[in-house]
Amino acid sequence: MNKIFPQEEVSGNAAAGTKVLPGEEGFLLHTAGCSALCCSRRGACLSAFVLLLLATLAALMALVSILGPPPRTPGAQACVTLTNRTGFLCHDQRSCISASGVCDGIRTCPHGEDEEEALCRDVPQSLPSFLVARCGDPASWIYSDQKCDGTNNCGDCSDELSPVTACPPCGPGWWRCPPTVFKYCDCIPRSLCRDLVQHCSDWSDENACPGP
Repeated sequence: MNKIFPQEEVSGNAAAGTKVLPGEEGFLLHTAGCSALCCSRRGACLSAFVLLLLATLAALMALVSILGPPPRTPGAQACVTLTNRTGFLCHDQRSCISASGVCDGIRTCPHGEDEEEALCRDVPQSLPSFLVARCGDPASWIYSDQKCDGTNNCGDCSDELSPVTACPPCGPGWWRCPPTVFKYCDCIPRSLCRDLVQHCSDWSDENACPGP
């Protein structure tokens, strides 16, 4: 006579030969549901983080397009050249070029910043003030290193003579004479003395100047 045993309730694990105790089936279902929910929540958090990162990048790109890119190099700075003249400090913070070498069509700084469009697009208004000197005629200007160099750069000697400009007296390499002819103002280089060419209006460069 065959005995009939009560049918055992089994879960998916019971099908593999593992018995499920009373109440354990609900626990397994709860655990499975939690895993799915937690995975769903982690995915949502990750998606939100990615969206936030993309939004931040988009905002930065929009800001750069409105304001323009940040400056690559420091602004224009003054320096003193080896000849004791006002100069332009290149962005390498080592090279000091003469003021009159800025916006002259020749890239003198190692990276060419002395010829950048922003600096040279509307000379002299676009130049920093330390590079510019005004003449007696306010409409005329020269580079600051051309002032007090002995040469009539303004055309009326206002860059060499008072009251517009106060320059030091002529040095030992110069000869002082009354208003000069053409290129110079009140001094000429001694190398021009006795060269059979008039440079001083009183001819003292040929008659009195002892020469170099």
